[in-house]
Order: sequence, then structure tokens, then C-alpha cells
Amino acid sequence: MQRRHFLRTATCLSSAAALLPASSWAQTGKKELVPVKFTLDFKVTSQTSPFFLAASKGYYAAEGLDVQIDVGAGSVASITRVASGAYDMGLGDISSLIEAHASGTMPVQAVYQYYNRAPFTIIGRKDKGITTSLASLKGKKVAAAAVEATRRCWPMVADQQKLAEPFFDWVTTDFSARDNVVVRGDVDAATYFHDSAISLFMRMPLEQLSVLSYADAGVHLYGNAVLASSKMLAEKPEVVRAFLRATQRALVDALANPEAALAAVRAREPLLRADQESARWAITRTYLANAETARVGLGHIDPAVLTQQIAQVGKTFALKQLPATEQVWNTAFLPAAVKHGGAA
Repeated sequence: MQRRHFLRTATCLSSAAALLPASSWAQTGKKELVPVKFTLDFKVTSQTSPFFLAASKGYYAAEGLDVQIDVGAGSVASITRVASGAYDMGLGDISSLIEAHASGTMPVQAVYQYYNRAPFTIIGRKDKGITTSLASLKGKKVAAAAVEATRRCWPMVADQQKLAEPFFDWVTTDFSARDNVVVRGDVDAATYFHDSAISLFMRMPLEQLSVLSYADAGVHLYGNAVLASSKMLAEKPEVVRAFLRATQRALVDALANPEAALAAVRAREPLLRADQESARWAITRTYLANAETARVGLGHIDPAVLTQQIAQVGKTFALKQLPATEQVWNTAFLPAAVKHGGAA
């Protein structure tokens, strides 16, 4: 259990020594590494492989950091973990963070936009009448976890497409059972992060499924971002900057050389299938790097997009007051912009 849920980058220092010049390694070795607790949004897969690549290549250690990467319990739960002080930083959902800020004092801000677009989708069986048209979902049974970002943001799609609610019936299903209920035909469709659906694609041919994207429905949302606690930002600003520099360095590497990133994540979870994780990363990268990141840079945001998202969240959840963009997102810690459109 300990091995599955925790990673100490200190164990990677021996491999880092081989990657760094001798003088650099000697200098790094003299420094006492600063511990950083980081929670993922969910389980270990290639979706977050750049974080593991940063550890295995010694990028965190070279920045003077000892990063502990833990498995998450959902992109919404990550916000609570960081807010409570249990974690210094984490990967969590921007729409949920907006809602949390509107509800009161929230000691968490986004500092790096990992998913430039939220990979929210509903995936349905064609033999159940689900097509690429949202209209085909009317009256159907759609599986989703009780609290998850894709389900919570559905009303934005319904509003954008002028669909009268309730448009279909939600079937509350644990994440671990979602593939099973779709494969058995207990439900007609299910919500997924697009790249999380690889497990379903390995059990059902894509030809039998329809993928309905929230983005294609006109809902353009920033997805999971790197979050940091207010305490961390105030007391250890250089640690946050160092973490983001190392992470972005690894992200650029992963986009250029996916195999190295996949090897790093499989070193953490040896039971992961190479073909499955390669296919997953091929989807993930399209949400991390795209036309917008080619313009503003990886991890950076377009304030106009965030402003629109805050307005959408406010309308969907009937928020009494909307947070300012600077309450939700703190740009002061961003590394130098690397403009990347996603091409290998």
C-alpha cells in the first residue's frame, strides 16, 4: 500500500546523478531538499506522467525539492486536500475552485494550467441509440460518480444547447464500476475524462461507441490545474516557482519524447500496460497543448477565457457573487512561457 500510494523523489537522486553534470550534482547534494506534498487528481496513469518524469530525471531534486506525489481521490477532492493543509500543492478542477471561492474564503489558488481544456465527455453505446448528437441522450441512462467534475458541469452543456432538464437520468456509479456498467449495457452512456476512457476503449471497440465532447458542444472550460495553498504561496513562493519550473521542463520533454514519460510512470506503476498508456497519452496531450498554448504558452491562461468560465459557473450554480479572476488564478508564479501547440 505504501509503495502504491507514495513516491519520494529522493529515491531518484541516484539516477539524477547520472543526468546532471558532476559539479551541478555536487552542489545539489549539499543542499537540504525542501519537502513538497503533491496530490494527483486521481490514480497514476500517463495523464500525469510529466510529474513522474520530473522526479525520475531529477528535475525536482535539481531545484532543491523532495516531492512526494500521492494518488488522488478526484479532481474536486484535491481542492479540499490542499485547502486543509494536508497537501502543499495538487491537481484540481478549475470550475470547482471557482465555486469554492464564491462560497467563501478559500485558501487555494491555481498557479499552472495543466489541462488547457477540460477533457469532459459523455461516451455512449451506439447500439443503445447514442450518436454524436447530444439529442440522442434524451431519456437515456447515464452513469457518473456522485461527485465528479464532468457530471457537475453538465448543466453548462444543457444551458449552452438549450436542453430542458432533466434531459436524461443519472445513474450514480462508483468510478471503479463505470466501465462494467457500460460494457454490460446496464446504462446507455457514462461520463468520462476523455483520456480516462481508454480502459473502456480496451474493452469495447471505438466503432461501437460515440464520444460526445463538452468542448464540441460549445463549452470551453479550463480543466485541472496545479493548485497551491495560500500558506505555501505566502511562506514558500520560491518553492512553488521551482516546482513549476521543473514540472514544465518535464512537460516539454514528455510532449517531445512520450516514451521517456511513459517509462517514468510505469516505473511507479509497473502493472500499467504500455499500449494502453501510450494510447491514453495520445489523447491527453491534445488537451494540454493546443492552439491556445501555442499563443499564450504551456500552463498559462487567457484571462478572457477564465472570465467567461467564471460567468458560466456562476450561472450554472446560481452563485450569489462571482470571484475575481485573480482570486482563482495567481499568475505571479508562472515559469517563462513556452509556446507549444502540441505537435511532437
